[in-house]
Amino acid sequence: MKRSTTVLTTIFATLLVAAPGAAPAADDAAPAADATAKASTRAGADSAPPDWTAKELPIRVIPNIPETAEAYYAPDNIHIIAQTQDPKALRAKDDKSAGGALTWIFKDDGSEAWRVNDRGQDACSWFFPDMQRIVWTSTRDNMDMPVGNWSEDTDYPQGAELYTSDLKGGNVKRLTNNKYYEAEVTVSPDGQWIVFGRQIAGNMDIWIMKSDGTGEKQLTFTPDWQEGAPYFLPDNKTILYRAWQRSVTAELKRIREETGQRNQTPMTIFTMHLDGSNVVPRTFTNDMNWAPFPAPDGRHFAYVRIGEGNNWDVYLGDLSGAEPPRRLTFSPAFDGFPAISPDGKKLLFTRSKGQRFMSDLYTHVMDISSLNIGPGNYKGVPEKSAPPAGWTLPAEKPVAKAAAK
Repeated sequence: MKRSTTVLTTIFATLLVAAPGAAPAADDAAPAADATAKASTRAGADSAPPDWTAKELPIRVIPNIPETAEAYYAPDNIHIIAQTQDPKALRAKDDKSAGGALTWIFKDDGSEAWRVNDRGQDACSWFFPDMQRIVWTSTRDNMDMPVGNWSEDTDYPQGAELYTSDLKGGNVKRLTNNKYYEAEVTVSPDGQWIVFGRQIAGNMDIWIMKSDGTGEKQLTFTPDWQEGAPYFLPDNKTILYRAWQRSVTAELKRIREETGQRNQTPMTIFTMHLDGSNVVPRTFTNDMNWAPFPAPDGRHFAYVRIGEGNNWDVYLGDLSGAEPPRRLTFSPAFDGFPAISPDGKKLLFTRSKGQRFMSDLYTHVMDISSLNIGPGNYKGVPEKSAPPAGWTLPAEKPVAKAAAK
C-alpha cells in the first residue's frame, strides 16, 4: 500500500477531538443528539448511497448519544463505556484544546444512557468482567492543574489519575495518586490485572497493577519508544500495544517545519507477556499502525491505517502474519478507534460525520459475525509473527527492550 504524505505527523491512541459546540447534558442528551445524528446523515438518506458503502459489512450509527470516542463493549455485548462530549466536563478557557469529555455508559441501540463521572475531564475507561465495576481516567481531583491536551504527548493532562467505581459512578475509589498522566487503561479478561500507560518526565511506558490497585509494576523501559494502548489477549498473559519512536517524530517535525511536508508517524504494534518479556512486533510497515484492539479468537486484531488520499480506515490484522490485512471501512471520512465485542460479532468504531477532519465523531456498530473471530475459534495466541506476503520490512525497526523481571 502506498503511503500517504499528507497527514498529521502525530496522532495518539488517547486522541479525543473537542466538539465544535457543547454536547447536551445527560438528562436531555437523547433528543438533541438524535437530531444531530439525523441531520448529519440526512444527505445520505435522501440520495443513493455512495459506491464505497457496498464494500462494507452492515453498519449502523448508535442513536441518541452525543459525540463519542474510544467506546468499548461490556461483557454482555450490549452496554458500552465511552468518552462522551459533555458540557459538565472541564475545558480550557480558550476551548481549543482537545477534551470536554466525561465517562458515559449506554446501550448499543441508544435506548439507555447515563453519565458516570460529573467533573474534571475523562479519558479511557473499561468494564471489569463481572460487570459490577469499571475503571476510568479522570482529572476530577486535579482540576487546578493545567487542562492539557489529550492528543498532544508534550501536553498530556498531568494529574489524570485512575479510578474504579460501580456502573452508576458510585463507590469511587482512586487507584493512583501521583499527579502524573495515566490513561489508556484496560482490564484482563479474568479481572486480575489492570494495565495502563503512564507518562513520567515526558516519557510514556506501560505499567500493570492488580485489580485492587496494589502491586504496581513497570513493564517497558524505553526512552525512545513511546508505548501505549495496551490490551490483554484472551490468554490473560499476552498484552497487545502500539509504540512510536520519539526520535522519528522529532525528525518528522523538523522536516515539516523546514519544508512543509507532512508524513505519517510510523507506529508498530507489538505484543509482550504479562511480565514485560517476549516482545514481538506484529506489524512490519514503516508507516502508521495505530489503535490496535484484540479479537476474542486470540489471533486477529483490529487497527487503523492510512491509505491513499489521507484516508483513515479500520483493518483486521493477523498476529501470525499469515493473512494480509483486511480493510473493513471505506468511508472517505475518518474511521478509527475500533473495538470488538467479547462475542466477536460486533465492531465499534468512530466515524466522522463533519466537513472537517475528525469533526462530528459518532460511534457506529459493524456486524462482523461473518468474520468468525469469536471466542469459539480461540486456539491460543501465536507466539511468532512474520510479514504478510508482499509487505516489506522497514530498513531499521529496533524492538522495544523487555522489562527487567
